[in-house]
Amino acid sequence: MAKRLSNSKGPSQRQLRAGEVIRHALVEIMQRETLRNPVLEGVSVTVSEVRVSPDLKQASVYAAPLGGDRQGEVVTALNKVSPYLRGLLGKKIDLKFTPALIFKSDETFAESERIDELLSRPDVARDLNDEPT
Repeated sequence: MAKRLSNSKGPSQRQLRAGEVIRHALVEIMQRETLRNPVLEGVSVTVSEVRVSPDLKQASVYAAPLGGDRQGEVVTALNKVSPYLRGLLGKKIDLKFTPALIFKSDETFAESERIDELLSRPDVARDLNDEPT
């Protein structure tokens, strides 16, 4: 049996694969199922990433509502319906365990928007357009 490196950084291939399987299944579930929570009615949710623990028993799901409106409320509502989503997920995926789902707010879209705003400022655009001599 191969020795595992103790100083390895980041998730294993197994974790990455399981995360993608879970992400695809959750997206499909959220498209097709009606979640009985008034906050989630008519809201399209983007699941950008799923990070799975090394034992595959917990999954952090990074999600945001399309358009970014009421992000905190939507993530809280998703955490309330996570046991129901876990039950549906168990029927869709073929893993030994169905992980507990912990929804977290995905801030990457807001961060990329902030960076775009910074880059479009006149003083930054001037510096970016200057050619080195």
